[in-house]
Amino acid sequence: MSDDSTTQCLLFPGIFRKPIIAQFDQREGSSDGGALLLKAADRRYGLLDELTTCLRDQRQAGKVDHGLRELLAQRVFSIACGYPDANDCARLAGDPIHKLLSDRDPVEGRDLASQPTLSRFENGVGVKELYRMGEALAVRVIRRHGQRLRRRAYRVTIDLDPTDDPTHGAQQLSFFNGHYDNWCYLPVLGFVSFNEEAEQYLCAAVLRPGNVTAAVGAVGLLRRLVRIIRNRFPGVQIRVRLDGGFAHPAVLEFLEAQPKLEYVVAMAKNAVLKRIAAPGIRRARQLSRSSGKTEHIYGEVRYAARKWPALRRVVIKAEVVRAPEKDPKDNPRFVITNMKQGPQWIYEQVYCRRGDIENRIKELHDLEMDRTSCTSFWANQFRVLLTAAAYVLMQELRLRAAGTACARAQVGMLRDRLLKLGARVLVSARRIVVHLPASFPFLPVFRQVALALGAATG
Repeated sequence: MSDDSTTQCLLFPGIFRKPIIAQFDQREGSSDGGALLLKAADRRYGLLDELTTCLRDQRQAGKVDHGLRELLAQRVFSIACGYPDANDCARLAGDPIHKLLSDRDPVEGRDLASQPTLSRFENGVGVKELYRMGEALAVRVIRRHGQRLRRRAYRVTIDLDPTDDPTHGAQQLSFFNGHYDNWCYLPVLGFVSFNEEAEQYLCAAVLRPGNVTAAVGAVGLLRRLVRIIRNRFPGVQIRVRLDGGFAHPAVLEFLEAQPKLEYVVAMAKNAVLKRIAAPGIRRARQLSRSSGKTEHIYGEVRYAARKWPALRRVVIKAEVVRAPEKDPKDNPRFVITNMKQGPQWIYEQVYCRRGDIENRIKELHDLEMDRTSCTSFWANQFRVLLTAAAYVLMQELRLRAAGTACARAQVGMLRDRLLKLGARVLVSARRIVVHLPASFPFLPVFRQVALALGAATG
């Protein structure tokens, strides 16, 4: 065995009945065989084509080896497969499955773009292009579900939520945030859901400096989403759910100015509201002492904060929380709304359902949306949009897996079950054959998703 080959193998003597040699020499092999589903999902969705039209190629044509769409696809598919950094392409550039995803011959085709090329690509996207990409993402997501529902939606719900994106370098507009006790960015994420469906579909991802409040940019983002929804679903009822950081006069005024729009917005407690909620808290304490459990009482009040132009309806949840070996704790909550239903129904059936957004945000962090390590703020915004595009495709796979063991799987588990498959790629004059494991335990799910995305049985 030559010196060169020993660096590409591992020896396992004395473990098995015979000595084992693990040799890394399978040039036609890939660990991402299931990523073919991503290509099929994008073909149905048209997402990458839509995003590519927002970019301008200012490179010298004679020196271009990798088109903008190839670069975009390479990054999005890599992120979906668990490779968030451009550095990962040092190993992936020759991967046959990733070359196939970029419409190159998986064996004889040129390698994909290198890390320096991808870094230049990420840093070369301008502000106007990023704005167009953000709008294209929202348009494509809402259009896709309009087609799926055949425009038969009677209600579209918009959820916005900020999250922290810790920074660990000299990134532009990274600031210390006292609430998160860290240097960070503070991106805001937008989701839409339809009718009574549980899934919340990502449609917006906007990176913001780390020292902004939750409401900064919210009106502009809501205006864009409401316009796109109205264009796709004329006359539909829109519902907006926001947490307490968005309870800003400008946000509330915008929401109230929109026709056929309901909103529920959490509000931070203050001395006046706590005094109003006090009778309910006393009653909840009595109930809690009797039952030994957490109890709550619902009520409402017409209330106007100092900067509000008029009274607004505020739903009150007067709650006393009991936990084992702890003293009872008062926990009053307040929600501003223009809805007409009862306080308990509004709080429990409308506002509380936005809590599932935390799972969507966790999934985005699992895709490492927070890998915003570029110096330039706008390059980091581009990275956030690339991750958003990868997540949208993963949500499409989950949607196609309805009724299977992967129907509610987190994105990380979905990737492990459907994408991370050992594959061997063989190319002949007539076709490309991707050999996948015969013992694959999630073959029925893979088959269902593939058929739903346009595959045919052979």
